[in-house]
Amino acid sequence: MRERFSETDSFSRIRAKGAPRRGRRSERFDDHEPEVVFRFDDHGAYAVAGDEYADFDAEQHDGHDGHGGAYENHGDSHDSYDDNPDGGPAEGDRWSTWDRSTPTEKGPEPRPDWVVTELAAVDTEFGLVKTGKEADVFLLERGVPGTDRRTLMAAKRYRDSQHRMFHRDSGYLEGRRHKESRIARAMAKRTAFGKEAIAAQWAGAEFTALCRLYSAGVAVPYPVQILGTEILMEFVGDESGAAAPRLAQLRAEEADVEDLWEQLGRSLSLLAVDGYAHGDLSAYNILVHEGRLVIIDVPQIVDVVANPRGRSFLERDVRNVGAWFVSRGLPERRVGELVESLEFDARLG
Repeated sequence: MRERFSETDSFSRIRAKGAPRRGRRSERFDDHEPEVVFRFDDHGAYAVAGDEYADFDAEQHDGHDGHGGAYENHGDSHDSYDDNPDGGPAEGDRWSTWDRSTPTEKGPEPRPDWVVTELAAVDTEFGLVKTGKEADVFLLERGVPGTDRRTLMAAKRYRDSQHRMFHRDSGYLEGRRHKESRIARAMAKRTAFGKEAIAAQWAGAEFTALCRLYSAGVAVPYPVQILGTEILMEFVGDESGAAAPRLAQLRAEEADVEDLWEQLGRSLSLLAVDGYAHGDLSAYNILVHEGRLVIIDVPQIVDVVANPRGRSFLERDVRNVGAWFVSRGLPERRVGELVESLEFDARLG
């Protein structure tokens, strides 16, 4: 598979000019700039070095690359597998990060059979799939060398403080309090470190939402794991690495409008029964693969009962995506009927 990708233009390897070669330990574990990881709990994100709280001053931290001299690197649990003098795997870009996520940072059980959890696995990146204002999505293969045990995943990485554009920050952070006052102040002041914490909040919110929605039966990608600001999830596409088209990109001859509308209605109903709306739904954050509809980009899901604008969010979701269906022959009354049905499901009556 690696040769297949290397011969295509669609998945060019992305590496900063002058960066270390693939597989070198220094890509992720620099002796002088140890890694800071954001963990997640009911209160949101908090900074840790290894598995302990980091000792830092969030207001003074310059946030450069998310690192600081006060943090201690606790090492890589894959050292016993190293057969590369540089510390990285003999093939691939890095060791699997599976064992670096805590149990609450892994997807819901029972896990699909395709999820690779072996500690000897390596991750190989094949390039950029999608870019956005807040995050970029890369194609990544996780596999066990010497075996046919491997799978493709989407790696969604919330962008660094110099390049992200969090156009929804204020709405997302409103009413939320961080248990670490220093982090809360840094987030409020939008310091470099504060922006890193905001990125972690967004990543944590999306992973939590994906776990909840997947468990409820909503058609979303299976969330494999989260580590810091990177979410690994089911890749919706084919084995060659071609991503599924967005609903907005679907050609008329490829669209079974009635079936797709029914699939959408089932997922939105499950969301509503659970008390939520997507909050930003459109034909651009729905994928269709071999007739299967999959909803993506869910960090901002809205509690339609607690939020005073919950009803309007729900209606806006349906009407936004409904416009695509109406333009392809769905009777317009069906859109209004779905809105009423979801309001009933959400007990907004």
